[in-house]
Amino acid sequence: MRAVSEDFAARLDSGAATLCHAWVLTRADGVVLGFTDHDRDLVVDGVTCRAATGWTAGAHETAAGSAPGLAAALGALDDAAVTEADLEAGLYDGARVACLRVDWSAPSLLVRLWTARIARIARQGQAFSADLEGPLADLDRVAGRTLGRLCDAAFGDGRCGVAASAFPGAVCDKRWGTCVETFANGINFRGFPTTPGEDFVTLYPAEGERNDGGKR
Repeated sequence: MRAVSEDFAARLDSGAATLCHAWVLTRADGVVLGFTDHDRDLVVDGVTCRAATGWTAGAHETAAGSAPGLAAALGALDDAAVTEADLEAGLYDGARVACLRVDWSAPSLLVRLWTARIARIARQGQAFSADLEGPLADLDRVAGRTLGRLCDAAFGDGRCGVAASAFPGAVCDKRWGTCVETFANGINFRGFPTTPGEDFVTLYPAEGERNDGGKR
């Protein structure tokens, strides 16, 4: 639920035509930039939001539940704002963006619509486009290892331990049998070959079957 002041709520209820958007972007190095789609600069929440930068909201998708939500922002390259050199240096990777709805006649009246993080940013001629993802996107990230029957090491890397040059043309299919029989490297196998699969989970006792766990 968004917190809206009584004064701003009254402006909204009256259908005031003095509303605009502002975006406050905070880079990982602490640099804070502001942009607005109004026709003049505004000071919003202590940040000067510059007009005439070409910064606009693109497609915006929201979702209920645990879906991350996606949005897009578009803008022009500007030596005083988002520069080509900064984009190339990756200074905007992971930057935080807050989108605000502001009354430009009284910029202290505002409401925060959403916050997001820049997931991808790309140059398009003399402009840029940024894909933004919401806070719930963190729930989609894999933390730690995924445990499965197959080895999760890359053939020949430090975790694998096999000297790939000793097996020219060899292909590893990540299976326990291949690791042991082809490469004699079972001690470094990074999978869990005895992990029960879905076929085991759904098994049930049946007359005449061997119910000794041998069908894992």
